[in-house]
Amino acid sequence: MQNAAKPAPRNLSGGAWLLADMSLNIWALTIVKALGLGYPAAQIVFLRACIGLLLMLPWAWYARRSFAHIDRWHLHGFRVLFSTLALTTSFFAISRLPFALVTAISFTRPIITMIMAVFFLKEVVAGRRWIAAAIAFIGVLIAVEPGTLPFTWGLPAMFLTVLFGTSAIILTRKLSGTPTVVMMVFYTAGLTLLTAPLAFYFWTPITSEHLLPLLAIGAFSQCAQFCFLQAHGRAEAGFLAILGYLSLLLTTAIGYFVFDEVPSITFAIGAALIVASAIWTTLSRPRPSETRTRV
Repeated sequence: MQNAAKPAPRNLSGGAWLLADMSLNIWALTIVKALGLGYPAAQIVFLRACIGLLLMLPWAWYARRSFAHIDRWHLHGFRVLFSTLALTTSFFAISRLPFALVTAISFTRPIITMIMAVFFLKEVVAGRRWIAAAIAFIGVLIAVEPGTLPFTWGLPAMFLTVLFGTSAIILTRKLSGTPTVVMMVFYTAGLTLLTAPLAFYFWTPITSEHLLPLLAIGAFSQCAQFCFLQAHGRAEAGFLAILGYLSLLLTTAIGYFVFDEVPSITFAIGAALIVASAIWTTLSRPRPSETRTRV
């Protein structure tokens, strides 16, 4: 008997779900940028996590049997820790940096993931991908315009975001095979617990006109996560990877029309180098001799 054929990729519907994911995330980050200087980053992350956890509870109860045999607790713990640090530093950075610059720097994540995979997953990386990494870092140096962009703590915070976020991705790879609902519940519950002490210590009273937008951050982010999973369940990863770079155009447009951030030619050149190297890294298919694992 022949095995059932694997369903053909549905790139059109998957792409639509990814566009919904990007839109929801950008709406959430726009609120963070607009209100972020008025509230501590830990408080915003805490509120985002609380709303996300409330939205997750029905699914968690429905799939409660998935939690019966959880192992590798230490990996789950470190993944949640790095994810919490990444989200907190990103919320801190986005309220202090141009929207498009934040997105451009975040596109170095595939490059950092590749480098960390060499050390922690013992993966072998082809020479051409190291060239792509070098191009990406040159692009970052050009995009941040040293000597022109005033120093702000948002810049080192954004680089920490990439580092922490990449660490979380590496740990997610280690946890492959874990049910999605378990990963998401650990993530949202961990965010809530880890940010609660700092959120309450630095708590800033929320004005009535800011309450609904701050709560919307959590709703938009959690719905975006659902859209992301739907997209990757339908479309090819390579197609989605390319489509994902549209977020740079979207955030540049939001920065220009909403926050009066006019991107310079220098930034455009640096961002183009970052995106080109990230696409090269994403789509570069290793040869059999490049996929072996070191002993």
